[in-house]
Amino acid sequence: MRKTDVVIIGAGPSGALASKLLHAKGISTIVLERAQFPRFSIGESLLPQAMVYLEQAGMLDDVVNEGFQYKDGAVFLENGNKSTFDFRKKSSEGPGTTFQVQRARFDQILADNASAAGVEIRYQEEITAVDMDGPAPIVTAKNQAGETLQYQAKYVLDASGFGRVLPRMLDLETPSNFPSRQSLFTHVEDNITDPDYDRHKITIAIHPEHEDVWFWLIPFSNGRASVGVVAEESFFASYEGDPQEKLQTIIEQTPSLAALLTNAVFDTRVNQISGYSANVKSLWGKNYALLGNAGEFLDPIFSSGVTIAMKSASLIVPLVEKHLNGETVDWQKEYAEELQLGVNTFRAYVESWYNGDLQKVIFFEKPTENVKLSICSILAGYAWDTTNPFVKRPKKRIETLAGLCEATT
Repeated sequence: MRKTDVVIIGAGPSGALASKLLHAKGISTIVLERAQFPRFSIGESLLPQAMVYLEQAGMLDDVVNEGFQYKDGAVFLENGNKSTFDFRKKSSEGPGTTFQVQRARFDQILADNASAAGVEIRYQEEITAVDMDGPAPIVTAKNQAGETLQYQAKYVLDASGFGRVLPRMLDLETPSNFPSRQSLFTHVEDNITDPDYDRHKITIAIHPEHEDVWFWLIPFSNGRASVGVVAEESFFASYEGDPQEKLQTIIEQTPSLAALLTNAVFDTRVNQISGYSANVKSLWGKNYALLGNAGEFLDPIFSSGVTIAMKSASLIVPLVEKHLNGETVDWQKEYAEELQLGVNTFRAYVESWYNGDLQKVIFFEKPTENVKLSICSILAGYAWDTTNPFVKRPKKRIETLAGLCEATT
């Protein structure tokens, strides 16, 4: 049985970041990853706030040097209306630009950076059991050869993302309060020739007849793009054909997006994921904590997943250090509540998007400068900035603002 201070389940962004930060503090860490990198993942449009955490971990230079697609904002399209947000024009302090990345390569860069610093990452080891009841957690894994391996740690971090290892094994899962939605998505050779198209921004397009059905278009630096549609599962039931036929048909129904993708080559299998929103009873327990999507995943509309994952890693590391040093940690207050501040801000924006309130605000023709700067800060990922009035009571503020926009239209 191997012994270490910390076992991290998963080598994605939160796992790689946490492992690098822990290693820098002299805390022995082993990362157990089920897949072999590189591997496909979604969540390709990063937010500027994430750059803060990459820099903190000494990973930013490697990401910058890769030549990923530069990103400085978002464009929203609806029935001929267009609204642009430049992330450099925001109320919060911090970076205003970021990147749009192929996650297979991005995640590999972060994991390789951690490995180069001395972190042990063990690929193709799948967790088969965890014992959290004893004085020290024991994690059991099986490698590709079918061998059973055991690791004893003083603390366990679950960074398994949608794998949600500890929530499944420790019966922590609870239903999300969001409707069950589905996404169809793929990568295409985009061949976009529209001179007004800005590859520096993610494009969010809304279906002309269903305001809760939306598309993402995320350009990459190599002439390719990620494109996907999100809707409640019942919406897709009325469409015939395989996932690619469904996706292309729904795109064709949306003129603003169809025009951009007129020459696109759909040369990659269309994937689908359903019921991805998830929640848990608690983000922490005896000798463990959940990072990023392993704890909660809201919705892909504002590309918040990677930022929340990195924020969770940044928050948890100094607390694990305190714990290992014998100091008392208030995990609920110092970790869960701190993380949930931003998660709940994003939650309010997701809810307001789907009930139409935020769309009224986004497409309002004459927004005041301060309001747009504040909204832009949230869209850029600065959901923990309590100096922003739209972080405090966000749902109520958006609701009020939507009413004002509607009244003056």
